[in-house]
Amino acid sequence: MNNSMINPSVVDLVKKAGDRYSVVVITAKRARQIISGSRPLIDSDVTKPLTIAINELDQDQFKFEFEDTEEGIK
Repeated sequence: MNNSMINPSVVDLVKKAGDRYSVVVITAKRARQIISGSRPLIDSDVTKPLTIAINELDQDQFKFEFEDTEEGIK
């Protein structure tokens, strides 16, 4: 653990996702799923979907992968 005031730290999330752009894409997609009615995968007092998604990523609660296609990443 580092001495960052932000928990989880961006550095820790980047280690899981590969780069900052991927962290944004992954957590935004998961937050949209939560907004659309998916149940959160963690118990939390937080109600903001993006914060829940960030904490789920930090706790390895879901798997993700990028698909390379001719149109780009899906």
